[in-house]
Amino acid sequence: MKNLLIPIEESEFLPSVLQSAVLVACRFGSYLEGLHVRPDFAGSIAASGMGAPYVIEEFRREDWEAIQRAHKTFQIYLRERHIPVDTEADAGSPWAAFRAEAPPGDEFIGQHARLFDLTVVGQPSRGATPPRMAVLETLLFDSDRPVLLAPPSPPSRIGETIVIAWNASTETARTVAFARPLLEQANRVVVLTVEGGMVAGPLGDELARSLGRAGISAQAVHVQQHRGIGETILEQSRKIGADLLVKGAYTQSRLRQMILGGATRHILSMADVPVFMAH
Repeated sequence: MKNLLIPIEESEFLPSVLQSAVLVACRFGSYLEGLHVRPDFAGSIAASGMGAPYVIEEFRREDWEAIQRAHKTFQIYLRERHIPVDTEADAGSPWAAFRAEAPPGDEFIGQHARLFDLTVVGQPSRGATPPRMAVLETLLFDSDRPVLLAPPSPPSRIGETIVIAWNASTETARTVAFARPLLEQANRVVVLTVEGGMVAGPLGDELARSLGRAGISAQAVHVQQHRGIGETILEQSRKIGADLLVKGAYTQSRLRQMILGGATRHILSMADVPVFMAH
């Protein structure tokens, strides 16, 4: 995982996003690219019906000021942790750069993330304030790359004890494959299955044996469902002491999960550990 993308939205969760990215970068000697998430002002102006030149100029001024704040925050945070910014480090050491010229709107973020091994974002807010669910879902559905979801509080470690929330789906199988570099470095890997949470496919102990043949020692654990699949996964992860949860995203359709709920939806809003996800 040598290339990490950090879409930056101004929120109280930003320190956790940056800390999560730094922890991964220090493990792999990664390049970190900060990218300010820019609102689509053209759409906002059209929707509001305000097209006067002074209104457009005000939007542009606010946009530029937000980019400058994001750049400064990114620089200060990384330099305080002795990670050079805009200067390539020695081989095997992390370094960073900030991209200021990105076009507005979420579409570019999903496209740009295709160049990176992992994108780190904050846990989505339940309201309209950042981090926004739209950014996360754009990354999951448009980048074809994994996402690391940072919890509300900055983690102290990532990847020492990993829980794989296995349900035998293709989405989870892809996520496990993407997570291979982290799994190879973990001290402990637990393949967790929940009663009622499986689809047709290999069982948890079969995945554990498969990982073992690849040199990754893994333990299979099957538990009864307690109050829901998502709740059970998070509850068991806390009991195990996981510092990273690997979970396939939206095994059920996104619309079904929005209407009826689902494990992905619950974990997106309630996880208190970093979550490694892919669709």
